Amino acid sequence: MEANELMDKNFVYLNCDDSVVEVSKVMEEIRRFTCPVVNDNKQLVGWITSFDITRGLREGNEKISEIMSGYEDIATVHENDPARKAVILTANNKYVTVPVLNDDNQVIGMVRACDIVELVSQLYDIKVEKLYKAMQNQLKGVTWEELMSASAIVSTKTTGKKITPEEYESSIVNATFGEAIWATGGLEKFFAGLISVGEMVIARRVGRARK
Repeated sequence: MEANELMDKNFVYLNCDDSVVEVSKVMEEIRRFTCPVVNDNKQLVGWITSFDITRGLREGNEKISEIMSGYEDIATVHENDPARKAVILTANNKYVTVPVLNDDNQVIGMVRACDIVELVSQLYDIKVEKLYKAMQNQLKGVTWEELMSASAIVSTKTTGKKITPEEYESSIVNATFGEAIWATGGLEKFFAGLISVGEMVIARRVGRARK
């Protein structure tokens, strides 16, 4: 996924000469905590936050240019950058929004923290069975029965509780990705388990081929 697939295209931009008072009203009305400041060509030149507006009103500043952050202080992503770059920028710096630029330095969208949370929520709701189906597709020629058999073996080794392939299949039909992560003790352990299953399937196939 690229940044342009995650970004919100519905945003408001400001100009340097805009009134601090009027902008405060606009930001309150649209319920936005941040806004890009652009020139006549829609190119990014500054950045305004609700904190800047509060300071500007308190200090009696009249224009946005007096309180905005300069271009060099703004973290941005290009529209073709991996979406994860925007996610990492947001997470590591606690940004509310990261502007998305095109080749002409024009602001074409915003990656918002709330959109990232929504995306993660959707990922967490993916059924585990779909992940295993995708895994089966990658392991060319592997049957679903082979995959469930290997999964049952790995699960038994990991948990110490014996489980049959049928029981394992039943457990993943309705389970979500989020539930699986919590049940296995975290994202790394969940994917380590998937890798172990893949290795088990391949090892069993190789073993049968040698007989």
